Amino acid sequence: MLLKYILPGIAHRLRQTSAISSSSASVTRLHRAVYTRQYPLVMILPDGSSINVRYTEPRKIVKLPLDLSTLSETERKARLDARKPRKKLKVVEEIEDNFNARKYMKYIKKK
Repeated sequence: MLLKYILPGIAHRLRQTSAISSSSASVTRLHRAVYTRQYPLVMILPDGSSINVRYTEPRKIVKLPLDLSTLSETERKARLDARKPRKKLKVVEEIEDNFNARKYMKYIKKK
C-alpha cells in the first residue's frame, strides 16, 4: 500500500502481467520441450540460404520458388521453357500386310 503512494508509476508496472497478443505471439518461439505434431524442416530460400523451422507435415526440405522478376531476360526465358510440358513424339507404325498363306501350304502335312 505504501508503494502505491510513493512510486505510483513503478507500482503499476510491477502489477502488470505480460499481455500476449497476436503480434507478440508470432515473434516469440514456442516454449515447449516437445512440439506436438510438428516436424523439423529445412526451408531453402531462393537466394540459397536455409532456415530450420517446424512444420505440420513430416518433410525434410522445402525449396521456395524463385522470383522470376529478379532474373535476366535469358535466364527467365530458359526457366520458363523448362516449365513447359514436353511434346510427346507420336510413333506411327506402318503395318505391311503382304502375307500370302499359299506360299506356306507346302509345309503343312495332311493326315
